Amino acid sequence: MTQPSRPSPTATYRLQLQPDFPFAAAGRAVPQLAALGVSHLHLSPVLEAVPRSTHGYDVVDHTAVRAELGGEDGLRALAATARSHGLGLVVDVVPNHMALPAPASLNGPLWEVLKDGPGSPYARWFDIDWDGGHGGRVLLPVLAGRLGEEMRQLRVEGGVLRYQEHAFPLRPGTEGLPLARLLEAQWYRLAWWRLARSELNYRRFFTISELIGVRVEDPEVFAATHGTLLRLIREGVIDGLRIDHPDGLADPRGYLDRLHTATGGRWTVVEKILTGDERLPDGWACAGTTGYDALRHIDALFVCPQGAGRLFSHYRDFVTPLADEGGDWEETVRRAAYEVVTHDLAAEVARLVRTATRISERAAWPGDHAPWALRQAVRELLVRLPVYRPYATDPGRAAHDAAMLGKAAARARGTFRVPEEARAVDLIHDLALGRYGEGPDRDGPDPVTASDLADFAARFAQTASALHAKSVEDTAFYRYPVLLSACEVGGDPGTPALGPQAFHDFCARVQRDWPATGTVLSTHDTKRSADVRARIAVLSECPDRWRDVLGEVADGAGGPVSANGTADPMVAWPAWQTVFGLGGPSAGGAVAADRVAPAVLKAVREAGLRTSWTEQDAEYEEAVAEFVHGGPCGPAAGPLAVLADELAPFVRANVLGATLLHLTMPGVPDLYQGTEREYTALVDPDNRRPAAFRPDLLAGPDDGAAACDLSAEKLRLTAAALRLRRAHPEWFGDRAGYAPLRAEGPAAEHCVTFCRGGRVVTVATRLSLRLVETGGWWDTVLRLPPGGPWRELLTGRVVDGGAAVGLSELLEGSPVALFVAE
Repeated sequence: MTQPSRPSPTATYRLQLQPDFPFAAAGRAVPQLAALGVSHLHLSPVLEAVPRSTHGYDVVDHTAVRAELGGEDGLRALAATARSHGLGLVVDVVPNHMALPAPASLNGPLWEVLKDGPGSPYARWFDIDWDGGHGGRVLLPVLAGRLGEEMRQLRVEGGVLRYQEHAFPLRPGTEGLPLARLLEAQWYRLAWWRLARSELNYRRFFTISELIGVRVEDPEVFAATHGTLLRLIREGVIDGLRIDHPDGLADPRGYLDRLHTATGGRWTVVEKILTGDERLPDGWACAGTTGYDALRHIDALFVCPQGAGRLFSHYRDFVTPLADEGGDWEETVRRAAYEVVTHDLAAEVARLVRTATRISERAAWPGDHAPWALRQAVRELLVRLPVYRPYATDPGRAAHDAAMLGKAAARARGTFRVPEEARAVDLIHDLALGRYGEGPDRDGPDPVTASDLADFAARFAQTASALHAKSVEDTAFYRYPVLLSACEVGGDPGTPALGPQAFHDFCARVQRDWPATGTVLSTHDTKRSADVRARIAVLSECPDRWRDVLGEVADGAGGPVSANGTADPMVAWPAWQTVFGLGGPSAGGAVAADRVAPAVLKAVREAGLRTSWTEQDAEYEEAVAEFVHGGPCGPAAGPLAVLADELAPFVRANVLGATLLHLTMPGVPDLYQGTEREYTALVDPDNRRPAAFRPDLLAGPDDGAAACDLSAEKLRLTAAALRLRRAHPEWFGDRAGYAPLRAEGPAAEHCVTFCRGGRVVTVATRLSLRLVETGGWWDTVLRLPPGGPWRELLTGRVVDGGAAVGLSELLEGSPVALFVAE
């Protein structure tokens, strides 16, 4: 861990900027957010992006603040307003990629490369494999059909080549050539969009060909792409940074070191998704992650392990999935990984094979491998990695990840029928570690260079991260919808539940190693907001009731039917859960359908079992939409409303419990726009709607008025916790302590409680439905730490320190409590 040079934020508030919510709108929200208790506004990317972009990650110009948001003057005005209310700014940085826009002239550096080719001074900016086929040209997969079919739409006008909304530069001296020869003479090759899957020769963001990889590892590229943001930091406009997708970088550690030096050590967090027990590499120059690891540990507390197992049994009976199509988590992940690595990422694998072949030909040991064997070795090794990417050349993880790669290689060798051919795995394994062979004749006639090895190791790691994201987050999560609340970024649907001890262990480790790391519950990338997940998690406590209700509503509504007349319960199960997560039919009939139908359609396309983004079955997709409107969002959903009403008290316990844990655990909490109140949102674009603020909503917390509904109750709790953090950062920050407290009695496992800085005690109820079903707290007690007395912030109640207090008394009227030592 690298300590920030200045005090860390006490809490940040994420604003999703877009043309319909520019800097000026954010400025108008500042007084309300300052009153809420945050210390910093967290802004989505602010540099120039593709026109009308609702997210800003498609950067086209690093030298300018986005005009559609108000430009640099607008950003400075927002910073001044924020500063006048005691707030700073944290800005999202996109170092990994830029947009390949239409027209291409929007991206000036890329335009120059397309015009002048590898000789352009900007060629070093982009991760293009000029030797990757296409006659030394970069493939641009922008045509709706094959080139011959689209020739009539290509034309030269005003010195540029035009196609539909696209425009491309002409190589100097080619302007007067006949069209066919002119196309052959360019530094780019226009191609059918479907060729991107197998023929692309530039690195992209995951499988999005409209986002081209940037070589920020080059010092000159770093300086050019970060100059504006660094200037704004020096001038006091920006106070901290959030780094998007560091796994896409060739050298994340080197990038963070350079950034730390350039910013003077400003507070910086990285969007690193940790899997299972994976740890952030030691020594990274940042404060920690953006917080998906915290999300996983909080969410899992509110899932009943026994109930989740029974829910799976009901799911299996209802859906009857094949093992690798949602019937078994590990099998589902494995099949998805094979599909992605052989289909979606074929071009990325081909690049690795080309590099490995070139190295094999140069090196006498262990050379002489057939391309098919190297391709199989690359694929088999990639699909067996349990994390997003290895950091085999990073001193903070080298030994651990070398061992991980060794285990993966051992299993990969078993896929070869001929043991001698399995030696291809040895080569790929060594190259992924940044080395090649250890034989006596390792130097061939054209020895392998350090740059060759570094290139392969970086590309292998970058491909691994794309594979894991696409196969797990964007495929397997949609094929294994047993409990949708567990299908979240950083989550593990195969093990959706964790107990209090796992949560305490995580918090103690965070406080020790990364005390200023970020923590989140909802983001612009979560597939469901925290409150939707909290509601769905209650189903793990009543799986039989869910089975009965689902059976009743499904019988009344039927299900989506494919072109061959076969019903698809794999759609019905998650669709009904989704509507329950939004609050049931009371969420608003047709309005809810307008939100649910796109989310369900996105889910079936991501799952890719009966339709997909690139091979759409229009008839099936129409049937899915009709089912959503007539079923979960139609008149057949009455029993779901009854269930929602019955479970409302337990949803309340989950929502408030997760909120309080997030706001008081180690780390810096980041609140997504609107989540200070009850916030129900589905996957993008639903969760990226422009924010709406009502200053009057804070009147309740300010005057001590009693909460009248869950939204008001959540707002009051959020404001109390945030204001406490801001008033006493020493109780929660780098030097604060974290001490788990243990309840005593038969229901102790239903209580999660800890003490921060010796002055604040958090108490939250978990699995509240099961608690009620087993008779409540009985004689379970909690002893607040000696000292005090302790005052509960929301009720004003005072409790003596050291005394055993019954939890039925301590939590009377609310499932949570926040005590402060007086």
